Amino acid sequence: MNFRDYYAILGVPKNAAQKDIKSAYRKLARKWHPDANPQNVKEAEEKFKEISEAYEVLGDAEKRKKYDLLGPDWQQAARQAEQQRRYRTSAGGEDFEFGNFGEQSAGPSGFSDFFDMFFSGVGSRRQPGAASFSQRGQDLETTIELSLRDLYDGGKKSISLQIEDLCPRCHGTGTEAGHLCPQCHGTGRVLALKKFDVTIPKGIAEGQRIRLAGQGGAGINGGPNGDLYLIVKSPEDPTYRRKGDDLYVDLPVSIYDLLLGGEVKVPTLGGQVAMTIPAGTQNNRLLRLSGKGMPRVKGGGSGDEYVRLIGQLPQNLSDKEKKLFTELASMRESSVST
Repeated sequence: MNFRDYYAILGVPKNAAQKDIKSAYRKLARKWHPDANPQNVKEAEEKFKEISEAYEVLGDAEKRKKYDLLGPDWQQAARQAEQQRRYRTSAGGEDFEFGNFGEQSAGPSGFSDFFDMFFSGVGSRRQPGAASFSQRGQDLETTIELSLRDLYDGGKKSISLQIEDLCPRCHGTGTEAGHLCPQCHGTGRVLALKKFDVTIPKGIAEGQRIRLAGQGGAGINGGPNGDLYLIVKSPEDPTYRRKGDDLYVDLPVSIYDLLLGGEVKVPTLGGQVAMTIPAGTQNNRLLRLSGKGMPRVKGGGSGDEYVRLIGQLPQNLSDKEKKLFTELASMRESSVST
């Protein structure tokens, strides 16, 4: 059994990001798909299977972790697997898993012995008629776009998402009757549009994740489904700026409110509230409204809202107003000089 360097097959470094691995696979799959190589179908099929095998492992976070863990010890792990296989066979052919590398039997995939040993459970044996090993479905991850209002209110929300799931035709094996599956073209995955009812936690922030248990990839051979993780994205709000659980808003006010003080109406996500401006308040000053920010996901309560007062100069002054402002300016100059 020969070691397969999946990174070299896909032409990516060992620290490659998942998106780069996926991109490399798609590029190579298009190049070597048998339909694109009618003059050399056999070689193309072998190359396509090799590429698909590499992506089957490196494109799956858990399989990739196991593959990286094998490292230079893969031969020793293979010997241990074979020894356990022989022991179980002599003891009556019971099912087993070895170490942390056991998986379900994936059936005739056309993949290499190395792949079968470590990722498809060919090293496992079972009694005739016994059920195949089951495997939990993949955890999936995608983004969900929510407005600041959605994040503030929380609650139920119905969404439709296009997610990658097991191919319903080949059930994730990538093959059908010994040939590449015509629906998924050997990848074992297809895009499917699904509708979900999501509970949005009040106050959740951009970048945080919402877990939908059992809504991820389908399990194999009766195994449970994986989970679906929704990464929250929130576009810029036209009124509020969010920093943690606090909100910031600019409020235009007259210079008379700044000079003489007064009460103004301030918008909050919970509705308008009254706020008192002290006399002699400077332009651009921040005033705090306690508890009027975003709900705290953990710990209860809410953040604060900070209101920046933006003084507005009066427009189209009458002659009388100009005269009064001139007199006021003279009075200020006189008081400063004395």
